[in-house]
Order: sequence, then structure tokens, then C-alpha cells
Amino acid sequence: MKLRLQYFAITGALIFFLALTFERPAYGYTDPGSAILVFQSLSAVITGSLFYFRKHLRKLISSAKRPAKRSE
Repeated sequence: MKLRLQYFAITGALIFFLALTFERPAYGYTDPGSAILVFQSLSAVITGSLFYFRKHLRKLISSAKRPAKRSE
């Protein structure tokens, strides 16, 4: 088992270094609208989570507004 794990580690390292050695330039293009899509997705996640947890947030805000009871 130990020998098999060593072979797996050596093979993985060899593949990793060969991939770095034989890399080719990537002629990629990012559309200017891609950033807007990411921003829209993040804002939808934030808005959806606020809508989902609105009852808990309302309780948290209302308990923070109440003055603390003083015990004398």
C-alpha cells in the first residue's frame, strides 16, 4: 500500500511538471459583459439570502434597538 501511494505521488508530480513544461499560450477572450454577469449573480445571491433570512434579521435588529434592562 505504501509503495502504491509513492507511485501515485510520483506520477502525479510528473504529470504536474510536464503540464507546466509543455504549456501553450491561451488566446482567450473575455467579453466585457462577463463582469456584469458576475456582479448580477452576486447581487442576486445577497438579495435572495437577505429575503430568506428577513425574519431572523428583523428580530436581531429589533432586539438591538431595545434598551438593556437594568437590574437594581
